[in-house]
Amino acid sequence: MAKFDCVCGKLLSNSLCPNDVEYPVYSDKEWDQILSVDKLDSSDFPFPKYDVWRCPDCERIFVFDDNKLILTYIIESDYRA
Repeated sequence: MAKFDCVCGKLLSNSLCPNDVEYPVYSDKEWDQILSVDKLDSSDFPFPKYDVWRCPDCERIFVFDDNKLILTYIIESDYRA
């Protein structure tokens, strides 16, 4: 279980159930590989390459690679140069 402080001040955690922070997001290539298996069982689904988290307060999207933050997305209307 992990925790992360959002820029808006909200503490994000994936330890709650249901988890409203962490989303399984697959690239098209990953999804095609998953679907190429003849018999598909829910236990066969691999973890996505990247972890994607969404802050429920400010709606920023955070993309992690091996626990390292690599991208942050913010709603354009909230952006102030």
